[in-house]
Amino acid sequence: MSSWAMVAVVAIIVWGCVQFYKMRHGILSDSEGNETRVIQSDPEKDREIEELRERVKVLEKIATDPARRTAEEIEKLRDVR
Repeated sequence: MSSWAMVAVVAIIVWGCVQFYKMRHGILSDSEGNETRVIQSDPEKDREIEELRERVKVLEKIATDPARRTAEEIEKLRDVR
């Protein structure tokens, strides 16, 4: 086998390894060569993110409401228990 044939075989093997790596790690390329990673959905993480969003909404409400109204809301929560 000539040296150019060896170079071609090695190049094809390396290209295949790179493609396999991209496939395993969810990396996609568009027609312009830009690469993006595909994130697979995980129901547990989605639920946790939704809970955190709700907490942030509550904290934003506390931070932006007047102090008197916030104190009243806290007292209402104490009365519930």
